Amino acid sequence: MVTDQQIRRLTRYMQKEKTFSTAASKAGMDEKSARKYIRAGKLPSELNVEHSWRTRKNPFEEDWPELKKMLEVNPGLEAKTLFGHLQEKYLGHYQDGQLRTLQRHVKIWRALEGPPKEVFFAQEHKPGQLCQSDFTSMNDLKITVGGAAFEHLIYHFVLP
Repeated sequence: MVTDQQIRRLTRYMQKEKTFSTAASKAGMDEKSARKYIRAGKLPSELNVEHSWRTRKNPFEEDWPELKKMLEVNPGLEAKTLFGHLQEKYLGHYQDGQLRTLQRHVKIWRALEGPPKEVFFAQEHKPGQLCQSDFTSMNDLKITVGGAAFEHLIYHFVLP
C-alpha cells in the first residue's frame, strides 16, 4: 500500500533523478503505482473512498432483534456466547466462519447503543501529604478481662 509520504518523496526525487523509474524505486514503490498517483495529482489518502454498501446479505438480520434483547438484558455477553446460542438453536444454519461477522455487529452495538463506559478519575497521591485516621469503639463486643468489662477504642491510621 502506497502512503502519502511515499508520494511526497516521489515528487522530490522526480526533480533530482534522471529517470522516472529511479525516482519511483527510491520512493519505495512500483513504477506503475507511481504513475497512477502522479496522473491523478492526489495523495493516496485523498483517493481512498470508504464504501457504504454491503457485498453480501447480512446473515444475522433475522435473528438480530433476539440477540439485541439478550445484550440489553446482559450487556457483558460475548459474541462467541451469542453465536453458540444461535448454532444450538438453529442447527446447521450458522457456520463457524460467521463468528467474526457477529463480533463486528456486537462491537458496533456496544459503541452505539450499549451501556456507557465506566468513568474514573486518576488520583495522584504524594507520600506524606495525606492520611486518614479513625477511632472505632469496641464496647459493643462486650469483651471482658478478668470478669470486668473492657472498654476500649481501636485507632486506625492509613497513608495512601
